[in-house]
Amino acid sequence: MSRRHAAEKREVLPDPKFGDIVLTKFVNSLMYDGKKSVAERIIYTAFDTIEAKAKTDPLALFHEALDNVKPAIEVRSRRVGGATYQVPVEVRAERAQALAIRWIIDMARKRNENTMEERLSGELLDAAQNRGASIKKREDTHKMAEANKAFSHYRW
Repeated sequence: MSRRHAAEKREVLPDPKFGDIVLTKFVNSLMYDGKKSVAERIIYTAFDTIEAKAKTDPLALFHEALDNVKPAIEVRSRRVGGATYQVPVEVRAERAQALAIRWIIDMARKRNENTMEERLSGELLDAAQNRGASIKKREDTHKMAEANKAFSHYRW
């Protein structure tokens, strides 16, 4: 990692159907082997399924699900005098969004439905209603940070 300057952030273009930058980041995280059209098809089909099931705007539900999954605090390893402590730190907004996207996609891939479209729509619906595996992941992260609150004075 370079010590001279931080890497500059690349701006992503808004997605073609909804014009949303966060959705583009979601598509890019979902994508395998540069197959963006496949990832877009999966998401748009999942959005159609969400619209049919929930009778609501799928983009609003998507943002609600992301907000529900975003962690507020996490633990980072900090080495002090030969011992490694799990120090709770607040999560930056950008990282919280990236973690939420990653967790939703990971948990959707682990679900038992037949197609990825069904898995993703199910996980997004669950996350919007504050249940499901991605919400459990956030709760576990918060619990771990709470359990290690004693080491918060090692924050840097």
